[in-house]
Amino acid sequence: MSSDGRTLTQLGAQVTAPTSPEAAVLERAANPHPGALYLVRFAAPEFTSLCPVTGQPDFAHLVIDYVPADWIVESKSLKLFLGAFRNHGAFHEDCTLMVAKRIVAAIAPVWLRIGGYWYPRGGIPIDVFWQTGDPPHGLWLPDQGVASYRGRG
Repeated sequence: MSSDGRTLTQLGAQVTAPTSPEAAVLERAANPHPGALYLVRFAAPEFTSLCPVTGQPDFAHLVIDYVPADWIVESKSLKLFLGAFRNHGAFHEDCTLMVAKRIVAAIAPVWLRIGGYWYPRGGIPIDVFWQTGDPPHGLWLPDQGVASYRGRG
């Protein structure tokens, strides 16, 4: 149970995959170290969505970094939320920012950044980056660890 009295409905339960990102329930739990300055990183190297024009699959490696305030993201609900994009048609920019803004709305972090490293289709890789502002002073902020696409070079 989260500290706000709500039961975590997905963790430890068999649940049906959400049919869309909008239908997905992104859950939160109390930050076990409120007031501590630390970074949480989620990496989703097999993120998929659909091109809204052609319906062809698009693939990305998402890296989500955030500094918790009162809440942390419950990881199973995040996995289900990200998986809901599998049949969702949207451009790379929209998918990347939709993920980030949904997390911000759910947990109100001190700070968040996302790197969407999209694999090329049609010969052009698209990388999308967004953050809520400057990172907090004193935060250890490692590189996201995903190299820019270099092809066969």
